[in-house]
Amino acid sequence: MKIGVIDYEAGNLTSVETALRYLQADYIISGKPEDFKHCSKIIFPGVGEASSAMNTLKIRKLDTFLRESFKEGLPILGICLGCQIVLDGSEENDTSCLGIVSGKAVRFDDSLNLKIPHMGWNQVKIEREHFLFEGIKTNSSFYFVHSYYPLLSDNSDTVGSTDYGIRFSSVFSYKNISAVQFHPEKSGEVGLRLLENFINYR
Repeated sequence: MKIGVIDYEAGNLTSVETALRYLQADYIISGKPEDFKHCSKIIFPGVGEASSAMNTLKIRKLDTFLRESFKEGLPILGICLGCQIVLDGSEENDTSCLGIVSGKAVRFDDSLNLKIPHMGWNQVKIEREHFLFEGIKTNSSFYFVHSYYPLLSDNSDTVGSTDYGIRFSSVFSYKNISAVQFHPEKSGEVGLRLLENFINYR
């Protein structure tokens, strides 16, 4: 069961690849849609700025590929920026995103008097049962680096939530797409377990 990892020049590919290699996953990393024709799952990672990331996706026709993969029912995992770009849009440079999941990425408000970006370890409270969290306890800690967070149109899509001045959806799932705001590939054993759960999901 080969996993396609999307390369759109948005960082953190090395750490994702290291984690997948450790888990002995069968994967390919590419920025060309045609290279994923034999893949049955997609990982959509990323760090960086929303508008430049979307521009690269469009140039490489990966935006169309991701939307079509979603419609075809392929399991997709969005990570960090990949979690935000599957939404309708982002407040970061007023960017229109993929529109797969209803909602937008919004910036943490300066009035919270907290350091932005939200960086470091924080807990994820499991809000509903989901295959990603099989064998993972609620309030386990994962590694975050982000200034924007998902604001979902439908809160029932939330799988896990995190408190950073406000409580926000740090994990959500809609049909065959799941997304995490944190970096599982940098989150030790629990992060590896989450990735393994995605790899093994049928």
